[in-house]
Amino acid sequence: MAWDFETEPEFEEQLAWMREFVRDEIFPIETLRLSYDGVLEVIKPLQEEVRRRGLWAAHLPAEMGGMGFGQVRLGLMHEILGQSPYGPLVFGNNAPDSGNAELLAVGMEMTGRHDIKERWMQPLLDGTIRSGFSMTEPHTAGSDPRLLQTTAVRDGDEWVINGRKWYTTNGSVADILVVMAVTNPDVHPYQGSSMFVVPVTTPGVKILRDVGAMDDPQVVYGRFGNHAEILYEDVRIPADHLIGPEGSGFLLAQARLGPGRIHHCMRWLGQSQRAFDMMCERALSRYTHGSLLSEKQTIQNWIADSKAEMHAARLMTLHAAWKMDKVGASAARVEIAMIKYYGATVLHNVIDRAIQTYGSLGYSADMPLEAMYRAARAARIYDGPDEVHRQTVARHALKEYAPSEVPTQHIPTRRESALEKFAGILEFLEAEEV
Repeated sequence: MAWDFETEPEFEEQLAWMREFVRDEIFPIETLRLSYDGVLEVIKPLQEEVRRRGLWAAHLPAEMGGMGFGQVRLGLMHEILGQSPYGPLVFGNNAPDSGNAELLAVGMEMTGRHDIKERWMQPLLDGTIRSGFSMTEPHTAGSDPRLLQTTAVRDGDEWVINGRKWYTTNGSVADILVVMAVTNPDVHPYQGSSMFVVPVTTPGVKILRDVGAMDDPQVVYGRFGNHAEILYEDVRIPADHLIGPEGSGFLLAQARLGPGRIHHCMRWLGQSQRAFDMMCERALSRYTHGSLLSEKQTIQNWIADSKAEMHAARLMTLHAAWKMDKVGASAARVEIAMIKYYGATVLHNVIDRAIQTYGSLGYSADMPLEAMYRAARAARIYDGPDEVHRQTVARHALKEYAPSEVPTQHIPTRRESALEKFAGILEFLEAEEV
């Protein structure tokens, strides 16, 4: 297995520019209380600069209108962009639009339907429309999509969709919704679901509410980043709104979620680094009980542990990205599962230590840490809860072993075998001693 920790000089220059651009141009936007439309207006010139530098929508192949970056380079990008919630939006690879664009691209490859690009994918790339990913349901376990209850029934040249979804990110500001529904309940669930493009203006699509959550309990309806609850009631869409072949819902979901988890983990590293920077600055600035915080062993331990955890998470994530580039998402399933739960834990730990280092100031809304902390808690749930990913890793690890009535490392048993194996030389040694 070959390893290379170098980045191409040309791309490293782009990364250096992104670090400065995010810090100087994007961070300040966070302090403004802008509406969704206001954010879009403010970031327009920034998006133009990103396009000019050839970094727009880097997650898609060049033939699909993107930059054709592999997962490693995308990961390095997202580590920088993830420091701010507006970073991915400025660079045209924000969730859920980036994942939905990738999903549409896979659907194009499956069917050869180039109209998908013109109708939905190109407008997503251009930023002229927004999308939502509508899979999770309020009454079934989101970690087990085999339990989906939303249905889509073919009726002539149309599909009729019925069901209830929630946590559809950006659902209340989206123009189109990517909906996963059961199309054939008589086959195995992995072959019985499909995905559809549903325009939000379609009769029967009812955006019930934006769901308040830990990161925004007093939610304001229609704000970018909100999570909507949506009722689909006899929603009729044309047959050609099916993405990919019928029954390919799970394949499309995996094609979307695999890269998305790597992007999430690298964004979390960006957030972790930002919290770490704040923690170190505070440790060198705050004097209490006879010394600076940086001179106290507990704070030193927090800094050292955070540094090591972040480094481990970064190497794990880049390795998963490298493996995905080499052999695909399916073959990198275990590595992707590991970084999902490990990266989420590191994110939480580093932000928590930073808040503790700042004390009341860290807990207050005068610092970004409290908002980062609330958002970080969701990382252990979305894209599959940590427990499910741990189970995946454990199952694959256990496949490498077999049960044994007598432990293979049982010393008395091993001694008997060793005595038999080395009988000749042992006899020689005994004779020499005599």
